Amino acid sequence: MKLRKKIKIVAGAFVLTAGSLWSLLAQAADNTAICYNCPPEWADWGNQLNAIARDTGIRVPQDNKNSGQALAQLVAEQGNPVADVVYYGVSFGIQAEQAGVVTGYRPANWAQIPAAMKDPDGKWVALHSGTLGFMVNVDALGGVPVPQSWDDLLKPEYKGLIGYLDPASAFAGYVAAVAVNQAKGGNMQDFTPALSWFKKLQANQPVVPKQTAYARVLSGEIPILLDYDFNAYRARYKDHANVAFVIPKEGTVTVPYVISLVKHAPHEASGKKVIDYVLSDKGQAIWANAFLRPVRTSAMSAEAKQHFLPDSDYARAQTVDYQQMAAAQKGFSARYLSEMH
Repeated sequence: MKLRKKIKIVAGAFVLTAGSLWSLLAQAADNTAICYNCPPEWADWGNQLNAIARDTGIRVPQDNKNSGQALAQLVAEQGNPVADVVYYGVSFGIQAEQAGVVTGYRPANWAQIPAAMKDPDGKWVALHSGTLGFMVNVDALGGVPVPQSWDDLLKPEYKGLIGYLDPASAFAGYVAAVAVNQAKGGNMQDFTPALSWFKKLQANQPVVPKQTAYARVLSGEIPILLDYDFNAYRARYKDHANVAFVIPKEGTVTVPYVISLVKHAPHEASGKKVIDYVLSDKGQAIWANAFLRPVRTSAMSAEAKQHFLPDSDYARAQTVDYQQMAAAQKGFSARYLSEMH
């Protein structure tokens, strides 16, 4: 009799343990959100992901795709989505909307986001913006002057010192192409000026990585990188590197980075909470403290703004029609791949 009772107790305990295990597994799934293109070394996603976990309990694994790779993966997985949210440059957000791989979600603080910085249905929403320029490791220049213009980069003394992200894949690379194209008199219908500039730059043997090359600038491997202001300011003020940011004399562009909820996301509720968080006061302050311009500008403190170049320098940076920019991207990428390789 005692043996039977013991068996019942053990069996009961096993059932309870199994039930608890399934409950824990379900809870773990509820507390996970997969974000494509959330690299910890980019735009302070490292701190943002830690803050999301701390304040919401949702774990978001790191992901080192670039914008183009993220969109390609979403399209490939359309029938069985893996990601819940995706972060990318605005032109990729517009392309994702057109491809039908994202769905509408109007997050918290929707009304405070300017109309030009969001899809009307919430299929993409801007988080922050960056201005494209030259991120320069001054110590790695070997005495060569800090370049001040697009034309400077074509001079022979900068041979072997320049890098830019692949314009056919990475959004930052495409932004660089748009920036130099606008500066050289081109437009979204004609990228000949940009392609001509890139062809001339080949004489200086540039390095062309596909993913963020932040660490390679700090190490001095790539002394001059076509990159955003926020990465240069982070290097200078957080990593205390002798890094300068230059807005070229001929002009440049400012672009938003956006987030979307993936259509049929496996952890949709968690994905929505992540989007809400990165647009909350706390989330926006993290971007601002990482030297990005938050889309909700009220989240940017006076202290954060002090790290930026003067407004007189930013007067050389312009916005563009982002719908046109998105529409032109595939055609530009095809021309770049055809003419540069």
